[in-house]
Amino acid sequence: MDLQSAFQNISGYLFLPLFFLYLAHLTLKSTTTARRLRRKLPPSPPSAIPILGHVSLLKPPIHRTFHALAQDHGPIFSLRLGSRLAVVVSSASLAEECFTKNDVVFANRPELIMSKHIGYNYTTMTQAPYGDHWRNLRRIGAVEIFSAHRLNALLPIRREEVHRLASRLAAAGSFPRVVELKSAFHELTFDTMMRMVAGKRFYGDGDEQARDFREVIKEVVSRSGATNPGDFSPVLRWLDGGKFEKTVAGLARRTDSFLQKLIEEHRSKKEGLDSANTMLDHLLKLQESEPEYYSDKISSNLKTCVLLGVSQVMLLAGSDTSAVTLEWAMANLLNHPDILVKAREELDKQIGEERLVDEADISNLPYLRNIISETLRLYPAAPLLVPHVSSEDCVVGGYHLPRDTMLLVNAWAIHRDPNLWDDPTSFRPERYENGGKESYKLIPFGLGRRSCPGAGLAQRVVGFTLGTLIQCFEWERSGVEEVDMNEGKGITMPKEKPLEAICINRPIVHKFIC
Repeated sequence: MDLQSAFQNISGYLFLPLFFLYLAHLTLKSTTTARRLRRKLPPSPPSAIPILGHVSLLKPPIHRTFHALAQDHGPIFSLRLGSRLAVVVSSASLAEECFTKNDVVFANRPELIMSKHIGYNYTTMTQAPYGDHWRNLRRIGAVEIFSAHRLNALLPIRREEVHRLASRLAAAGSFPRVVELKSAFHELTFDTMMRMVAGKRFYGDGDEQARDFREVIKEVVSRSGATNPGDFSPVLRWLDGGKFEKTVAGLARRTDSFLQKLIEEHRSKKEGLDSANTMLDHLLKLQESEPEYYSDKISSNLKTCVLLGVSQVMLLAGSDTSAVTLEWAMANLLNHPDILVKAREELDKQIGEERLVDEADISNLPYLRNIISETLRLYPAAPLLVPHVSSEDCVVGGYHLPRDTMLLVNAWAIHRDPNLWDDPTSFRPERYENGGKESYKLIPFGLGRRSCPGAGLAQRVVGFTLGTLIQCFEWERSGVEEVDMNEGKGITMPKEKPLEAICINRPIVHKFIC
C-alpha cells in the first residue's frame, strides 16, 4: 500500500467521527438557542412581589394602567400574576401575529372563577375550550342566532323596541327637558335581547325577577375580566377568604333561576308569550332531537346547559355592550354638535321626512356608520378584549411565550396608537371616508376564530337606534360644559357619570311617533 492509499484510508476512518461530532455540535447549538429563546420572555416591570408577583399593578381602569406600562416596557410585556404568567399586547402588528400565525394556539380561554360559575363550568360559547363542543356552539350561533336570515326574521322586534324608546322620549320632548339616557339605553337593549331570546319584555312590567336579573348583569359586568387576584394563586384566594367566589356563585344561582323559569314558560307555551320565532324556541326544537346535548339541567359534564348557556350569553353580552356603545356615541355627538348636524343632514337627505329610518337604511348612511366606528375606536365595549390562553409554546414578536400564558390584548391602546392613527385622541368620523381605509385597524370585536360572533347584531342595533334618535330629535347638552367623558369600572368600560341631555322633538315625531 502506497502513502496516498494509506492517507485515503485514514481520512475515511476519521471522516465519520468528525461528521458526527459536527452534527452533535449543530444539535447542541440548536438546543442551546432553543433554551435561550425559552428564556427570552417579554420585558417585565421590576416591581414584582414574592408570591403575589405584579398583582398590585391591576388598578382600574386596567386598560389605562396597561397602556402606561407599555410606554415604559414596549408594546409587549409580561406580568407575573401570582403563579400565572400573563402577556399584554398593545400593538396592531403583534395582535395580528397572535390571531393569524398563532390563532389556534390562542383559541382557548383562561379558567377564571367568573367563567367557572357564570360560564357553566367553562361550557358557554365565550368560555368553552377550543374543540368540538365550542365548534358546535359556534355553529349554533352562526345558523340559529346570528345568521342574516334569523336576524331579518327578528327585525320587527328590534323595530318595535326602538320606536317604543322614541315614543317615550317624544313624550318627554314636547317641551325641551333633560332626559337620562343611560337607563333608557339599557332598557332598550335588555328588552330587545329578551324578546329575541324568549319573546318577553320585562321593563315597565314590574317583574321582580327581571329587576333582579338586571342587577345580576350589572354585578357580573363590574366584576368580570382578568383583574381578580384570586384567579392567579390559591394563596391569593385564601387571603380573600373565598368572598369573591361565594359572591360569584350566588350570582350564578340567581342567573340559573331566572333562565330556567324562562325555559319552563316556553316549554309550557305560557299564554301571552311570543314564542313562534324566538331563539329559545329554535333551541328547544333542537333539544327534541338531541335532549342530552341540548340539556337545560346543570351538571359537571362538559356538554350540558347549552340552552341556559346560549340564553345567558345573549342576555349578558348582547345587552350591556350595545347600551354602553350607544351612550358613548351620544356623548360624543353632544360634545361635537357640528358632527351631529352633519349626521342629521345625511339622514334628511337620504331618508327625508316622509318616513322613519329603518335598519336596512344604515348601509346607505356612511357618515352614521363612521360615527359608530369612531365610537368603537375610542370607547370599545371590551377594551382588553376577552382574555385568551396559549395551548402550547409559541413565539410572538420574537419573544417566547410558554404554554398556559394568559394573553391580554389592549384594544383601547391599539385604537389610540399615534403610529396607526392621525390625531388619535380626537373624535373624527371623517377619518373613515374615501373607502374607509382606516377601518381595518379596528378590533373592537376581537380577531381570529374567537372574535365576537354577535358583531353584526350589535352593529344593527346601534346603527338603527342612533339613526332614529338623530332623525327624530334635536339634542343639546344639559349644561354649558362638555359632557364628562371619564370611564367607570367594569369590563365594558361604562361612562362614569350617566349621560343626560336635552331632548327636543323634531316635526317628524308628530307624524310617526306621537
